[in-house]
Amino acid sequence: MDGGTTAVLRRPSPLDAIKRFDVYRKIPKDLTQPTTTGAAVSIISGLFILTLLVTEFMSFLSVDVRSELFVEPPAAGQVGKIPVVLNVSVPKMKCESLGLDIQDEMGRHEVGFSDDLQKVPINDGEGCLFSTSFLINKVPGNFHLSTHSAAEQPTEIDFAHEVHSLTFGEQEQNAAAQSGAFNSMKGTPLVQGDGWPSFEYYMKIVPSIYQGLSGKETRSYQYSYAMKSYSSFGHGHRVLPAVWFRYDTSPITVKYTEHRQPFYHFITTVCAIVGGTFTVAGIIDSIIYSAVDVFQKAQLGKLS
Repeated sequence: MDGGTTAVLRRPSPLDAIKRFDVYRKIPKDLTQPTTTGAAVSIISGLFILTLLVTEFMSFLSVDVRSELFVEPPAAGQVGKIPVVLNVSVPKMKCESLGLDIQDEMGRHEVGFSDDLQKVPINDGEGCLFSTSFLINKVPGNFHLSTHSAAEQPTEIDFAHEVHSLTFGEQEQNAAAQSGAFNSMKGTPLVQGDGWPSFEYYMKIVPSIYQGLSGKETRSYQYSYAMKSYSSFGHGHRVLPAVWFRYDTSPITVKYTEHRQPFYHFITTVCAIVGGTFTVAGIIDSIIYSAVDVFQKAQLGKLS
């Protein structure tokens, strides 16, 4: 020991022992060299990562709706009921002449249905906005607008009409399901015919189940339809016209289920995006740096 000094040996601390497991050892800044190409690669990589992260986050927030088909067995000894909501305007028929009749293959025959029925005069009282809700059995049948229940038959009958809305089942699912096949007649134009025509809609009703993220199920019905108009005669005289809605139910049920990407999948994807981009960017930067270095040495004639 020079000058009478004594060297003090420091015993390794537990923290020093832990540091030996560091696989991300740091290089002093004075041993690194920034380059223009490295900066360009870094900026492009950052923008690329940001774009992918935003896209992945939007995908994580979005809800995917999956569908499946199955046959749902009927309840033993019971016939299911289907709620119906109808909204139609008849611009050339007065409200007091209009009524709703309901029939089905179980023998139901109801003329002049009056529960939960609203009739609002339009066109200075010459037309009627007809709104109602009722239940039908899950068997083939029909309901129709007619003058059969009127106290006095009008001299002129013109069932030109416009169906604003016709839905079956519960209507609590998301807004996207309020249109399309769940409300096929929504927004149809005014339907007219020559003479005293009747109008018939033939509908195929498909039971549907919509299950949200919370697990709550809503039962509704999709339907497709075809329409024709005609004038009919019976026993030598013209049959009173009407607007018929004939329906039949499908044995196949469609189930829609909402799914969202799991959070762990989102985190895994974020790690893959960040780690993969930085790894590839490092390789590209190394290749560019090596190529530029070789080119510069070749210009100076220092290549051996």
